Amino acid sequence: MRTVAAVGRVTSRTPVLRIRGPQHSTRPDTVASEEPLEIRLDGTPLAVTMRTPGDDFDLVHGFLTTEGVIRSADDVLALRYCDSVDDEGRNTYNVVDVDLAPGVEAPDTALDRNFYTTSSCGVCGKASIDAIRTKTVFDVPADETRLTLATLLALPDRLRAAQAVFDRTGGLHAAGLFTAEGDLVALREDVGRHNAVDKVVGDAVRAGRLPLAGHVLMVSGRSSFELTQKAAMAGVPVLAAVSAPSSLAVELADSTGITLIGFLRGDGCNVYSHTRRLVLPAQ
Repeated sequence: MRTVAAVGRVTSRTPVLRIRGPQHSTRPDTVASEEPLEIRLDGTPLAVTMRTPGDDFDLVHGFLTTEGVIRSADDVLALRYCDSVDDEGRNTYNVVDVDLAPGVEAPDTALDRNFYTTSSCGVCGKASIDAIRTKTVFDVPADETRLTLATLLALPDRLRAAQAVFDRTGGLHAAGLFTAEGDLVALREDVGRHNAVDKVVGDAVRAGRLPLAGHVLMVSGRSSFELTQKAAMAGVPVLAAVSAPSSLAVELADSTGITLIGFLRGDGCNVYSHTRRLVLPAQ
């Protein structure tokens, strides 16, 4: 089931003073929406993330998977929007309560992590680097996926072409899941890079497609430690970004078997780890 209740709140209109050289005008502008989403487990608050409303159930499934709480959709018995209301008594659709399946243990957030995250940095609440080196249950190093350089170089344009909300706002990150042949499987947009990835992963979890062996995860910004961790937790063998990776992202990609690609623009890129998966043309 896709989250449809928040679709109308993906963007909003606001008046702006527009300045273009000598021309000044007041006009409405479309901006990307940003609202908090609280995730509860059996009624107990677990996390709050600032996100663009929409695809919230994908986001919740992806977040719980990449944090190691669940391994498949079978670990979720039920989830629902809670009756969180605004000043006028309307449901905000900003709280999702999850019932875990019997035998699935809820994390003890007091031990190693403050689960508050923001749209700009999903790692800020982590108590330490050691606390977020969650081991994936999938054998990413054994993934023999190969993709050609031509296929790889085409991904940024294919990702950008599918960003419908970005075209209206210019203010959203995107994460796209592609096959090794370059076919788009899923795309999600969000004000937060990590939320966009969680939405893509959550879509795969709900469809029973994990691990994501043989796929490429393409992100519109930089590749951080956390995005690399999320890729590893989903069994993704190739993570590509249009911008730079961090040093910890490179380190984690190397240790988990992920081919990490940065600066994927135009006719070039940098491959930071496990270069064997990229098929280069003859010199």
